[in-house]
Amino acid sequence: MSLKVEIKKKLRDMTLNVAFDTERDFGITGILGASGCGKSMTLKCIAGIFTPDEGRIELNGRVLFDSAKGINVKIQDRGVGYLFQNYALFPHMTIRENVEMALSCPKSERREAAMRYLDMYHIGELADRYPSRLSGGQQQRAALARIMASKPEVLMLDEPFSALDYYLKEKLQLEQLEELRNYDGDVLLVTHSRDEIYRFCSTIHVINEGEIVVSGAVKAVFKEPETVSAAKLTGCKNILDIKYVDAHTFYVPNWDIQVIIRDREVPKDTPFIGIRAHYFTAAHESEKENVMECRLKQILDDPFEVTLILENDLWWKIPKGHWKDDMKEQVPERLVVPEESIFFLKDR
Repeated sequence: MSLKVEIKKKLRDMTLNVAFDTERDFGITGILGASGCGKSMTLKCIAGIFTPDEGRIELNGRVLFDSAKGINVKIQDRGVGYLFQNYALFPHMTIRENVEMALSCPKSERREAAMRYLDMYHIGELADRYPSRLSGGQQQRAALARIMASKPEVLMLDEPFSALDYYLKEKLQLEQLEELRNYDGDVLLVTHSRDEIYRFCSTIHVINEGEIVVSGAVKAVFKEPETVSAAKLTGCKNILDIKYVDAHTFYVPNWDIQVIIRDREVPKDTPFIGIRAHYFTAAHESEKENVMECRLKQILDDPFEVTLILENDLWWKIPKGHWKDDMKEQVPERLVVPEESIFFLKDR
């Protein structure tokens, strides 16, 4: 199965310019980006809702769009299943009737076939209800049942959990992970949530201002985001300007310290570093290298962790058990910058 996309489209305040090929991917492909970056527009161009200005879209060897050849396949003939953010169920139809609309079997068989899809998503007992009488999670399952009834070659999920409360969100995520294992086609998941990308996806494309800035295996991208925008979108709190000193040393102006890197060389052409907020540790008395004074500015107290924000704007996240039991809720005098947790970033 493969989806090949290479498109450009001029939008109001930017140009969407994306290219990717799921044939080289495995598992679910994630598209991560902030609101307004062009990720949902990418899906809508694949589905045929909007037409790119130029480019080509190919699904399993079948050309859906080619600006050079004048090909633009109709929405209903593309074989694309698109789960909208608002689910887009027909409000005047029961959910069984919604699913029947997507079936291509003889009319006499549609009721039974629709019930099979509703049962697949554990909402068969709600078949005669209208969408307005369903919870958000039930509406989502009904929308997925309708999509699967159309037997799509690719399934596209556009912010599928954004409208759900926290408890229901995690419950449905587990259910969908299980259900998607039985789907043979490609799956694209668009979201601004790093957690959803990390849980669901094997491959990630990070979009910033209409362009893919980083692509790769999810865990590799989270470990080495490569660009400032990708680091921010994957949740990095500490992104700083640096000045090159030598092959193994750089200076951090905002922290007023020199950091020594022994296990690799400092690249000359990367003006930023990132360090995730969970990776700092208190310095022992004997430690002198890559150590800074720890002067507290603010504490953020969350249910399961504490965030210390220092006067130099360093963010340090500490599990609440460690903060209470081991640190005795005392801010240490000095902090170690973990050299193995530093990643170098380009200005983009």
